[in-house]
Amino acid sequence: MSEDDLEFSLRVVMLAETWIGTPYRHQASLKGVGCDCLGLVRGVWREIYGQEPELPPAYQPDWAERGVEDRLFDAARRHFGEPLPRTEMRPGDLLLFRWRPDMPAKHAGIACDDARFIHAYEQAAVIRSPFVPSWRRRIAGIFRFPEKV
Repeated sequence: MSEDDLEFSLRVVMLAETWIGTPYRHQASLKGVGCDCLGLVRGVWREIYGQEPELPPAYQPDWAERGVEDRLFDAARRHFGEPLPRTEMRPGDLLLFRWRPDMPAKHAGIACDDARFIHAYEQAAVIRSPFVPSWRRRIAGIFRFPEKV
């Protein structure tokens, strides 16, 4: 990884860390006020690029259980590019998770390092969690924030 790549990756992590403690609020995306997991990613995106590439449609908390369309994964592919192999994960990468292999991706977080990631935890807040095996086996995709949009 080049020095510029490392600097950019660490900037993404630093920005995500400034959201820690933001209360969980479904569909929100305001640092210190409230956000869900997608709102965290949207907020970090805005801090890096200034504007979101698209606004998500309204969604219910159980939206992923209602259909087979993998909307979160598809949006990540549109704006971040193709998913990366797990062996290429680095700090600052977007992580998408599926609760079951046959379901759409429903949760998002940002990798801090090999051992931790930041995400909005339902009924709590934005937190840094250990990257334990139960989280690792649910990875649906790893995406890198583009350096330019």
